Amino acid sequence: MPMDPAYRTVSPDDFPAMLEVGRYAERSPDFEEIIARTEEHFWNPEDRDYIDLVTPPPRGEPLLPFSFIVEAHTAVWDRLDERQRIDFANASARWTVSNLLHGEQGALSLSLSLCDIFLDPGAQEYAANQAREEARHVHAFALYAKSRFGGEIFPVGDTIGNLLRELVASPVVYKKIVGMQMLIEGVAMGAFTTLHAKALDPTLRRLCQLVMTDEAFHHKFGKIWAHTTMPGLPQEEHDAVEDWALECFNLLLFNLVNAEQKRMIYPQFGLDWQWVRSSVMEAFGDAQRRDMMKESTNVFRTLVKTLLKAGIITDRTRASYAMWVDMDQLAAEGDRMVGDDVAEEGIESLKAINVTKRKIVRRINA
Repeated sequence: MPMDPAYRTVSPDDFPAMLEVGRYAERSPDFEEIIARTEEHFWNPEDRDYIDLVTPPPRGEPLLPFSFIVEAHTAVWDRLDERQRIDFANASARWTVSNLLHGEQGALSLSLSLCDIFLDPGAQEYAANQAREEARHVHAFALYAKSRFGGEIFPVGDTIGNLLRELVASPVVYKKIVGMQMLIEGVAMGAFTTLHAKALDPTLRRLCQLVMTDEAFHHKFGKIWAHTTMPGLPQEEHDAVEDWALECFNLLLFNLVNAEQKRMIYPQFGLDWQWVRSSVMEAFGDAQRRDMMKESTNVFRTLVKTLLKAGIITDRTRASYAMWVDMDQLAAEGDRMVGDDVAEEGIESLKAINVTKRKIVRRINA
């Protein structure tokens, strides 16, 4: 696939290509800004000046509002008493946080795999920076799981687990970049924005904001690739990217949060996952799904906007997305993405914290 020289790659076992002397001078300027801004959004999960991931929350209180729980709008809720409803909300929070943790591990492993194959020193440095930040997210979500759930983490869901395995192992660069930097990061930005707005646990809201300060830059890397690569692709190869993106969108839309994916939650409440699935399907059909996707923070709406602005959705596939969202409205919204405001507020708070810390270090060293 023809692409911008900044995204040239070699086989991961071709280390001699990395030692070619001419390679070091062939550095693209495309990534210098996002690399230079890395220090703006530095934070340390172990440092309570940034976030307290050690102190447990009050016992017996839900981490998420009942309105956030899909099953709360179905016959499932009628089978639970008030205590069980709180426990169910917190089990749902544990399932959500567990899959976010697995997603961050996938992003870490994928970023490392890009370091192995990017020839451009700037692209390679960016990928290394992202790997560092994804490692921070894995650390932070693991600490959160320890303080809230005693470190008990659910296994990765089938849908997200299979997709992550495909992306990390794939030798196809566009699948890595579109799949992770745009699809997974797009879903993540929507999820983090929603949790930041709705979670009852202030620590979870702060954690989501801090992660978003990093993820906003990861998303930009995918946009740079799309703007430099998609317009120049031959029709056949553009179609391949477009069709694969639609396939992934449909996979995530219909499988990411369904009852089968969450089946490990239900036994402790005496619920059969197949019965739960029937109850959810009875309460939520295509009409309800479309209504939910009208919300600006909806993860799938965010994903469609990401693909549309990247030039990956054309008239060939537009109708498939238009079944769920107003494509004209998305096109008119401009390039700002959901969560950008939250991320920018988080960056400003980090700047203030880091300036104070640097002043303290200078006084100590004086």
